[in-house]
This record gives sequence, structure tokens and C-alpha cells, in this order.
Amino acid sequence: MATSSPLTLQLQQSFCFSHSLRHTLLSNYDYESFPSTTTTRKLTAIQCSSHNSPVETTTKNSVRRVSNKTTSPSSSHTDKRVSLESKSVNSTTSYKVVEKKKNNENETKNVVEKKNTNTKKKKIKDTPQVKLQYSLDMCSKRGDLKGALSLYDSTISQGVKLSQRHYTVLLYLCSSAAIGVLQPAKSGSRTRTLNAQVAVDINDNDDDDDDRYGSDNNDNTLLDNSVSVSHSDDDSDNDMDKDKRNAILVSEDVKKHALQRGFEVYENMCLNKVEMNEAALTSVARMAMAMGDGDMAFEMVKQMKILGINPRLRSYGPALSTYCNNKEIDKAFDVENHMLEHGVYPEEPELEALLRVSMRAGKSDRVYYVLHKLRSSVRKVSTFTADLILDWFKSKMASRVGRRKWDKGLIMEAMENNGGGWHGIGWLGKGKWQVLHTSVGNDGMCKCCGVQLATIDLDPVETENFAKSVASIAISKEKNSNFQTFQKWLDYYGPFEAVIDAANVGLFSQGKFMPSKINAVVNEMRHKLPSKKFPLIVLHHRRIKGDKRDGPINKALVDRWNNAAALYATPTGSNDDWYWLYAAIKFKCLLVTNDEMRDHLFQLLGNDFFPKWKERHQVRFGFSDAGLGFYMPPPCSVVIQESEEGHWHIPIEAELNDEADRRWLCITRAKLDMVSKDSSTTFKDEKPRKNGARADSVARNESAKELQYQTIVNHKDMKETSQQLYKNLRS
Repeated sequence: MATSSPLTLQLQQSFCFSHSLRHTLLSNYDYESFPSTTTTRKLTAIQCSSHNSPVETTTKNSVRRVSNKTTSPSSSHTDKRVSLESKSVNSTTSYKVVEKKKNNENETKNVVEKKNTNTKKKKIKDTPQVKLQYSLDMCSKRGDLKGALSLYDSTISQGVKLSQRHYTVLLYLCSSAAIGVLQPAKSGSRTRTLNAQVAVDINDNDDDDDDRYGSDNNDNTLLDNSVSVSHSDDDSDNDMDKDKRNAILVSEDVKKHALQRGFEVYENMCLNKVEMNEAALTSVARMAMAMGDGDMAFEMVKQMKILGINPRLRSYGPALSTYCNNKEIDKAFDVENHMLEHGVYPEEPELEALLRVSMRAGKSDRVYYVLHKLRSSVRKVSTFTADLILDWFKSKMASRVGRRKWDKGLIMEAMENNGGGWHGIGWLGKGKWQVLHTSVGNDGMCKCCGVQLATIDLDPVETENFAKSVASIAISKEKNSNFQTFQKWLDYYGPFEAVIDAANVGLFSQGKFMPSKINAVVNEMRHKLPSKKFPLIVLHHRRIKGDKRDGPINKALVDRWNNAAALYATPTGSNDDWYWLYAAIKFKCLLVTNDEMRDHLFQLLGNDFFPKWKERHQVRFGFSDAGLGFYMPPPCSVVIQESEEGHWHIPIEAELNDEADRRWLCITRAKLDMVSKDSSTTFKDEKPRKNGARADSVARNESAKELQYQTIVNHKDMKETSQQLYKNLRS
């Protein structure tokens, strides 16, 4: 048997290696993505034709060795290695070319897919339904009922199927015109009123009708009778004035036409079995209100529950307004009962309507009930409601109701059980009422009648549940176990008598973070606290390190706070709001911050307990040429109060910086001794009240200038005030 030469063995091994490498590549990748063997060879030849190519050099050396018939063992091994490298380079080069081709094909495919997607979107936008929706939305935004109905008629004649959203916009415009006012979308504030014959709640929308508002001008002589009363905006006007100025009033003929077409649209919606939503049924209820049919309006709300739709506060407005306007007091309170049964709570506009219908019906017990509903849910009343309350107490009916004799012990027991500030037993006393505008002194006493207004206790159980609620929300929002670590830190280093929102203090006014301001607030507050202990300083750790905060002065401040165990640096990813709020709740102490606590985080806490807690604990601050000033919590609860003698004190809502400037209604029986006829400054010459209360009240009468924010510049007075405040908070 002939022995194979070394050259023959080398060629065989090279071929086997090349074949094996190709097989491996094809088995690891998609076979179809690679070119044929012939193509590969051509590509390799082309790529290896460059000058000084290692492949070309290797090939020349191999040919030279073949021609010289070199049989040296070392040369044989070298030739094998060079041949293997040559095959490997050829295969790698081929793979790169194939991959490049594959990438080009993928890019082309992506471009085609994107083009197809854009084409599909364009086709969707070009559908009659989408075009109709856009046009109806534009009609709604301009309050254009005429254009909307023209689009509706045209669409119906073409046989185009309308969706729930189409019907919702149409019903909204028809119902608005039916009650006499077309309100362009988002033209004013979210101010609500239940006097739906003049204004409608058009901004409180859900997702189904968020963009439902006016558009194209079409010929319709009847609907041209609407009159726009829009004017240019004036920054001096309030939001309600802007709502009125942007309103489009319509004629009686337009109202009737809108009512007719609205029920036509609703009937068509029912015939086509289009699913109802809250917005559509509320619009039908408004049309029922336009006809004065409260029962039909109320039936729409009941239908919502049957259809599994949760009614909203606005859903009840038409029925309640109609019953109140028709003086159907029992049915009006039936609506309120239905609201409460389904977890919907009346607000000031609804309660104002109930108060008005109760007054007209002469139902003193209903008036008493609504006043306490205002106390518990509204606390401070608007000027409109205040005027209505004033009308009641000036009426003959009000002077005739009330008990001449009552058990004082029973009254005091009821007030104690309620936490102070009201008893709820009923009207006390008889005779005419005297209503005066007044203010409350820094001692919490009415400057008109001398009655000490109550600081209503917070339920300890409610406070504990509130603290748990804050902790639960914070833990769910925070990363890792950061908040639990803070809770343990508080247990170890607490309690504290005050908590400082240090970021709010440090960024005060100028927007530039200044640790010196924090130091000023900390030192001043520390001197006012009974224990003289440092207040708790809550600050994000990035405010402590870096930038110029490592300077000697700032570092000295931080070291001082740390040495006093008064500084807690919240970690990365944490919201320091939860930390200072929880600490203030846990220790029932003062909270120094100008944060109004109105953003989405605090909205999670609800509108029941939180406002009461904030009123009792928040201390605001300010820097001026006169120095640092603290604006302490009000000396009494700013809420409707009913005294053990039958007096009423009603605070009026206003945007104030200083509670001393707030106006109150002081309401007493005329036969009772009065401290003052004037609403703020002058007093009668009468016998002092027991325990010298009246004399103290006269002595504490201040000028209008002194009714501004009381600061802690006056160390003696404010020291006593802050310490007494702290004792009240802890009690």
C-alpha cells in the first residue's frame, strides 16, 4: 500500500478542517441566511485580493513549497499551521459578509414594517368614526351645538355607526343648551354651583367625556339665536366671573330645540343598544331638570346602579336641584340619603341647596341638621352660604324656634363627648337673633360676644389610625426598608416637641438652599419649647453633602445637629415629606413648614381627618427685615361652633395668610347680654362676665395692624403661647 506524502496529508487535513468549520457555522446559524459554497468562494477570492493580504502571502508560500518539493518535518508542521490559518481567515471573512447582508435585510424589513404601521394608522385616522369624533370634540370645545347636530344628521344619513363617545358629546351639548347655557370647554375654573339654570358643572369630567367641549359653523337659523357673552380675560376677575363671561346664553327657542334633539339622540342611542355611561345618563338627567322633572332626573341615577355604573356627585345634581327649586323638600332629602347610601358625600353646593329649601319650607329642624352637616364636612363656609345663613337667623321663623329651658349638664356632657365645639341637642333659647361680623383674638375669644371658642379635640383612635395610614403609604412608596429604619430611629431618639421640614426652610423665598436659615429656625423654635430640646430636623442626605455644604460653617452646623441627635438624613430614593409628617403625627407635636400639603401625595390621606390635624399642628414661618417670625396654629378650631348657651360662630372661607384676619359670623340671641354692637372694635358698657372674661376680652382688643401675623419677635408673649400650644397638643 502506497504511503501518502506529507503534502497530501496536509491538504486532506486542511480540507477536513474547512469542511468541519463550515458545518459548525451552518449548524449554529440559520442555513438559509448563508450563501452557497460557490458564492462563498467568490466572495473570499474578492476579499482576499487586496495587496499585502495575509491570505495572499500564505498562498504564495504554499505554492513555493510545493514547487520545491520540501519534505522537512519542521516545514511540514509549519505548512499545516499556515494552511489552517488560511482556511480560518477565509471562513471568518465569509461570516462577516453574511452577517452584514443579514443586517441589511433586517433594516429593510423594519423600514417596510414601519411604513405598513404608518399606513394602518393613517387608514384608522381616515375612518368616518375618527373624523366624526374629532369634529364633535371641536364643536364641544367651542360650545357649537349647531355644528354638532349638523354632523350628527349627516352621519346618520350616511349610515355610519356612532360610538358611545359620539353620543356622549352630543348629549352633553344638548343638555347644556337645554338649561340655557353653553359653556366652552375649560374656559374657567372648577368652581361648582348647583344653580344649574345659570351655570353647569362642565369641568368635572371622567375619561369618557374629558374632551367633550365645541367647531364648524353650519347654517342653522334657529341655533344662530344663541348669544355669546364672552369677553377678553382680565386677571383681576375671579374664576367664577370668567366662567360667566365665557358662557354662551341661548334663547328659549334654542332651549326647546336642544331638548327635542337631545331626547332624539338618547332614543337613538338606546335603539342601537350602545352601552350607557355615567356622562350620558347625567346629561339626560340635566335635560329632565330643564323640564322641571326631578323624578326623571333621579331615575337616571337609579338606572346607573342597575347598569353597574357608580354615580358621581355631579350625577345627583340635576335631581337635587330640581327638587329644591320645586320646594319638594322630602324628595330633596331622599336624594341626599341615596347619596350617602352609595358612598357619595354632599359638598357645599349641595348643602347650600338643602339649606335653602329647608328655609323656604320653614323646617327649622332641617336647617339645624344642614348647619351641622356644613360643620362636619365644609368647616368654613363661602360668602354665598354665609349670606344664606344670615338670612335664616334674621327670619321670624328662626326667632320662634328653640328651647326656653334645657339641662346644662346634659349639654356639657354632649359637648365633651363630641370633643368640644358643638352639642347637637337642638336650638337653645328663644327670641330674635343678632348677627354680627367679627374676628377672633389671639386668645381664641370672640371679639364680639367674649365667648371662648373651642379647640376641638382630635380623637386619639383617629390620630393613631392616621399615623398607621401614613406609615403604610410611606412603606409602600419607599425603597427597601428605609422607612422602617426611620421608625426605629424615632423610637430610640424620640420623643421630639417639634419637627422641622428643613428643605422647605432652607429653600425659603430665594430658591437657593441656605443651611443658615435652618439654623435660625431651629434655634428660635428650640427656645420656645418647654424642654429646650432640639427639634427634629428632617433633610435629604444630598442637602448635607457636596457642593459648598462641606464648607467649615455648614459642616459645623451639621456636626452640631448630629451631636444633638436631632438630624435625620433621608436616603436616596426617599421622599422626605413622609418622614417629617409621620414624626409630627407620632409625637403629636408642632410641624414647622410652609408646605400647603396639597399635592398628590397628601391627597392619598383623604379630606376628613388630615385638614383637622394640619390646622392644629402646622407652624408657618417667615423672614423679613424685622427678623424671623413664626405663625402659630390658630388659638381655636376654625370650624362652625355651637356653644353651650346656643351661640353660633361661623368662619367664612377666604385666602388668608393670617388667621387673625379671618371674618366670622357671631350669632347670639338679642336678649342675651352682648359685649359689642360693633363687629370688631367697640364694646358696650356692661357688667363683666364671670371670672373676668369680659374684662380680659376688652383688654385684649387690638388695632387692625396688630391683627397681622403675630411673630415670635415678642419673646415673652409668644413663649407662653407656644408652650401652651404644645401642652394642648399633647393633652
